[in-house]
Amino acid sequence: MPSTHDFAALTANALEDWTLFAIRFHDKPGAGELRRQLLQAHLEWVAANAAQVRAAGSLRESPEATPVGGLWVVRAPDKAAVEALIATDPFTTGGLRAGWDIYYWSKALPQPVSF
Repeated sequence: MPSTHDFAALTANALEDWTLFAIRFHDKPGAGELRRQLLQAHLEWVAANAAQVRAAGSLRESPEATPVGGLWVVRAPDKAAVEALIATDPFTTGGLRAGWDIYYWSKALPQPVSF
């Protein structure tokens, strides 16, 4: 089990010029068709911005349900940079997003996330 000191080191980015953020996106109700229309452009945008968007995916109430939003983990220097990034996403520019919540995220474990 990591010590308290280890956790402090893992959650602080004192030596880095970036911070990790978690963003929870909310789609407009009933926007499934709009999501489908924008999906390819959005996926290409995510791939082009992979240096900042470290993890991304849709959120659903059940595996077969239409997505109701999304979740990203973003590496950025500050919250303003996250907002600027979101503003260029085709899901945002195309009118899919009803809104989003941006949270500072502290990584609790040292190993990278893999699936």
